[in-house]
Amino acid sequence: MKFELTILGSNSALPTSKRFPTAQVLNVLERFFLIDCGEGTQIQLKKFRVPMARINHIFISHLHGDHFFGLIGLISSFSLQGRTNDLHIYAHSKLEKIIRFQLEILESQLRYKLIFHYIYGKEIQTLFEDDALTVQSFPLRHGAIPCAGFLFKEKERPRHLKKDMLDFYKIPIKLRHGIKMGADYLTDEGELISNSKLTNEASRPRSYAFCTDTVYLPRIVPIINKVDLLYHEATFLKNDKQRAKSTYHSTTEQAAKIACEAKVGKLLIGHFSARFHDLTDHLKEAKEVFSNSALAEDGSVFEIPLKSNK
Repeated sequence: MKFELTILGSNSALPTSKRFPTAQVLNVLERFFLIDCGEGTQIQLKKFRVPMARINHIFISHLHGDHFFGLIGLISSFSLQGRTNDLHIYAHSKLEKIIRFQLEILESQLRYKLIFHYIYGKEIQTLFEDDALTVQSFPLRHGAIPCAGFLFKEKERPRHLKKDMLDFYKIPIKLRHGIKMGADYLTDEGELISNSKLTNEASRPRSYAFCTDTVYLPRIVPIINKVDLLYHEATFLKNDKQRAKSTYHSTTEQAAKIACEAKVGKLLIGHFSARFHDLTDHLKEAKEVFSNSALAEDGSVFEIPLKSNK
């Protein structure tokens, strides 16, 4: 029942020997979602033993190179490895033009189908949904270029059946699904058995929000309210507030304020400038505002455990 985030790259535009540009993988119930794909992403996937073949959905926040320059290499490698499963890419429409052009120039014939889903960037948009998970995009502000954050939310789980009580009341199998979904049970004698006697409450749905390059943007707070885990870029320290504003980025303090206002469970900060070799001050500044903060460093893994709804 995993809900686990692996940081593949935590740096901003320029990679360093220890930090690659932005890329993350979210494992939800053994399904792997790639979030951004900076240069060297496939190297990091191999290094941190992420099963590449199980990545079927890739989300690209915006079209700055440090967030998608690794994509064409990954697409090509998938084909060389004999991939046949469809690959879904969620991004601004211009990305499809870029990738199709690269494939055409390289005269590459993929062995699988490449499916693009466009992010329009001006509203909350449901990008992906199945029986267990919903993924939405929401607009961020990063200068003139369209930029989106992503919200991954598990759906409510069915309640847990109490087998001994089902057997005691001799409840037919055909009625048990309805009971899992909250129905009461009426016996043949006309006695109404409340659902609370027949089931236990399910675990609380888990959630993760990815807030990539953006200025300090309080309007996102209601969207990411009370998520279990929030990643928010913190390219600059708080004394570089003006520079952050002029480049449409955030500071450590601003990222922590968003986490505090949204009442999230845990904050991860990343997208570090290459000029910072020691990130101690980044973490210190974030913790001064929001104590449950951590660095989103390459190779770090953050798991959200199952919790009771109580």
